[in-house]
Amino acid sequence: MLCDKCKKNEASIHITKYVDDEKSEVYLCEECAKETGHINENDVFSFKNLIAGILNPDTNDYEFSKGDSLKCENCGLSYEEFVKEGKVGCAECYDTFKDNLRPLVKRIHGSEKHIGKAPEDMHKYLRVKEDIKKLKEEMEQVIEEENFERAAELRDEIYALEKKIGSD
Repeated sequence: MLCDKCKKNEASIHITKYVDDEKSEVYLCEECAKETGHINENDVFSFKNLIAGILNPDTNDYEFSKGDSLKCENCGLSYEEFVKEGKVGCAECYDTFKDNLRPLVKRIHGSEKHIGKAPEDMHKYLRVKEDIKKLKEEMEQVIEEENFERAAELRDEIYALEKKIGSD
């Protein structure tokens, strides 16, 4: 949706006002929202401040320690700039800042591993598929160790799980 004011940029801010039981909605791009005074750089609730607060929960003055010397070789974004801006500069930033992003992702999502949204049955299916994969890896390892008795047990477990989900 385009900005209601400039009609050029993509609207990223939605403002709903109620005056005398009359509802009015305005969709603005970030630039027009700043111009009209709806947002400003120092807004306590800005996305930048949200990310900075999550990255540095104990400080508001952006003290940097372990990530301050990191800089993305692809786009040149420094870790300090990432914290202040609240967004990465390119896809390579994720690899560059991965050690610093892991605790952030875990704090926000409760896990470092993305599982996405799916029906509960699909999650069960995917968990069983993951279990099968781990069992197959373990079976390869015990075969290398020539522990064929354990390999046969693993084979039977894999077969039972595959039968459970109807896999070949």
